[in-house]
Amino acid sequence: MKPAWLDALYTQKFFVGCSAHENAKKNEKNVFCLDCCASICPHCIPTHRLHRLLQIRRYVYHDVVRLEDLQKLIDCSNVQAYTINSAKVIFIKKRPQNRQFKGSVNFCTSCDRSLQEPFIHCSLGCKVDYLLKHKKDLTPYLKKCKSLQLSPDFLFPQDVADDDHNMLNSTIMDSDEPMSDSSGSTETTSPVVVRKKRSGGIHSGCGRFFAFKVASSNNVEISVTPNMMISVSSARSRKGIPHRSPFC
Repeated sequence: MKPAWLDALYTQKFFVGCSAHENAKKNEKNVFCLDCCASICPHCIPTHRLHRLLQIRRYVYHDVVRLEDLQKLIDCSNVQAYTINSAKVIFIKKRPQNRQFKGSVNFCTSCDRSLQEPFIHCSLGCKVDYLLKHKKDLTPYLKKCKSLQLSPDFLFPQDVADDDHNMLNSTIMDSDEPMSDSSGSTETTSPVVVRKKRSGGIHSGCGRFFAFKVASSNNVEISVTPNMMISVSSARSRKGIPHRSPFC
């Protein structure tokens, strides 16, 4: 009546801790393996990398799947989709609701949830139940999918890596070096962060001191480094001795 993966998708629990990686960080089961019919966590992916994988997402405390991915497996027409993070998703399970919206005339065929026109199913589970009840066969609605990969925005934990398939999407790089300006401009450039325990000095704010490069009238550039503190006012070169008018 149902393919094994479809039945498992509806019964498996997601966003719970993985028993095989219970001591690892980010071990929530948010991936479904169609070939194994099981929910897995990101740490399990290297073992299943040659299988068909489907990412499970969370929306208003319910499990959802991207419409683009699910359409590769089954016909999703007439199922209402929702938009999260610029992508359309579909709920996996039913979400029963009493008919309390008097202005709506469109309801789900299985759970009486209010829907927008022209949709008649609020979730994948509702459509499957409707087809089994009225059509008696899901075969015309199933699609052959030999390969199904995770979307590019899937984030892997830092301790999970697959060099052969470049499965890690991002690398976090930390740098404390300040940006320098080589344009030779006499205007104020990017600040150099100078840390000092006590308040006072140049420009202070939240325990940090910001010193800026300044240019004197002689075009001599003076900068403040973290190892020294120089007042901006004293950094400017002195002018010559002022010439006063003689006494009468």
